[in-house]
Amino acid sequence: MDLIAELSAWRSLCIIRAPEIADPVGLGSTLVEAGLPIVEFSFTTPNAPALMAQAAKVDGLILGAGTVMSEQNARDAINAGAKFLLTPGLRPKVVAEATRRGVPVVLGAMTPTEVADAVDMGATAVKVFPAARLGPDYFKDLHGPYPGTPLVATGGLNAANAAEYLEAGALAVTAGSGVVSPALAAESRLAEIRQRASEFVDAVALAKRH
Repeated sequence: MDLIAELSAWRSLCIIRAPEIADPVGLGSTLVEAGLPIVEFSFTTPNAPALMAQAAKVDGLILGAGTVMSEQNARDAINAGAKFLLTPGLRPKVVAEATRRGVPVVLGAMTPTEVADAVDMGATAVKVFPAARLGPDYFKDLHGPYPGTPLVATGGLNAANAAEYLEAGALAVTAGSGVVSPALAAESRLAEIRQRASEFVDAVALAKRH
């Protein structure tokens, strides 16, 4: 799976971070239907690999695993059907396992030094967090020394500000609790999730490409 091509095409992904996900198949299907098919299930959710295995059955879903902290997490996620991995920081052992299995990995970073380290470790893309605190101009600044590095803006993004980050040079932006809040995931309120996802997708579509 060519993760960069998918992120370039969709320009967005959705992070599911909730204590409970009542219906992973319904949730995945809803996000695909809303035009937000790249979806990360986080290891902060109990029994995350089992939920991933269920979601992996959804047609059109590009399933990823988030908050991957160890080689074991990486193995469990890939075995459950995850097509890419994301980490909150620099995790060289996760990169090694992902590379061994031929799975792309997005490493988390904040500072310019961490972005460089992520690239050196073999990251497919770099997740810059917390994006909303850093601001869109930070992505312009990073593209000065790192013009070809694929950057994914994560943290505090919503339909009101997502386009700014894309226009500032982010390859893609992430929808988090603003689209799938813990309560919506736990209660499987799919109609509300679909509405929020559609609003985020519409906002992304307005961003000018560079």
